[in-house]
Amino acid sequence: MGVSFMATGIVLGIVALILLSGIRILNEYERGVIFRFGRIITSKTPGIRWIIPFVDRMVRMSTRVVATDVPPQDVITRDNVSVKVNAVIYFKVMDPIKAVIEVENYLYATSQMSQTTLRSVLGQSDLDELLSQRENINQRLQTIIDTHTDPWGVKVTAVEVKHVDLPQEMQRAMAKQAEAERERRAKVINAEGEFQASKRLAEAAEIISKNPTTLQLRYLQTLAEIATENNSTTIFPLPIDLLTAFMKK
Repeated sequence: MGVSFMATGIVLGIVALILLSGIRILNEYERGVIFRFGRIITSKTPGIRWIIPFVDRMVRMSTRVVATDVPPQDVITRDNVSVKVNAVIYFKVMDPIKAVIEVENYLYATSQMSQTTLRSVLGQSDLDELLSQRENINQRLQTIIDTHTDPWGVKVTAVEVKHVDLPQEMQRAMAKQAEAERERRAKVINAEGEFQASKRLAEAAEIISKNPTTLQLRYLQTLAEIATENNSTTIFPLPIDLLTAFMKK
């Protein structure tokens, strides 16, 4: 009787251990894909879940956003400039079942797709477009990569080109171009200033020609300024126009 009771207890204990071995705990950011004899049954949501021991197998999938660096890629732009470009891609699993059965390793596959797409898109762009219209290029990369990863249940949320490494000779050429552009703008501004000054002088000359007394007043004002700023003796010619009034008397 005692032996039978002990055997029953052992059997119940083994059954309890087997049942407990089927308990799984999924975090809030995880989903569990259940395989039963090699076939997908369903996907489990977060919480305490139970699977049939030795029959079911659960694959955990994270639904958090993953940020992956795209290694530097050697790219030849459309205008035949060789550059080295790297980027970062942000993506997340939207369909855990597809991410398990449609691709062997969605992380590796997405990274490889990003590298090939980066070389392809930048190879169709000019260097000026790559440097000045990076937002448009990021949008194109995101759209193309997301189209390819959608069958895997992966959503690409953003792609950002981080750094564009130019050859030294190209950097020197761009520096010379920028310096020449600054010089051109300075000359244009200087010429514009000279034009405005000459225009004002022409207007002043026209006013003075209509009223000769204005020229005499300006002459006297200039003498007063010289006398104020310079303490040394200054010899200047006296215009005969100033003495005309006295000579008439």
